[in-house]
Amino acid sequence: MGRRGYPPEFRRKVLDLLEAGRKVTDLAHDLAHDLAISGQTIYTWRRQDRIDRGLEPGLTSSEKAELVVAKRRIAELETELQATRRAIELV
Repeated sequence: MGRRGYPPEFRRKVLDLLEAGRKVTDLAHDLAHDLAISGQTIYTWRRQDRIDRGLEPGLTSSEKAELVVAKRRIAELETELQATRRAIELV
């Protein structure tokens, strides 16, 4: 498949299977045929879930989302500033 953004419900089901004792390699093997999910993807999901629950250090999902929004806004402001500077140079 090779696409980004599996639904949160699907990720939760995969994480629940891990918590129930399934191995990452077994899940990856079972899911790889139909959905092209690698073991690394599952490991990443598990690590992010542990960070979100406060079991590991790192940026939570909400903090990552805030950071993306902030970076986007900074880029917009830098573009506006650059346009303003050009306008001032012309005056």
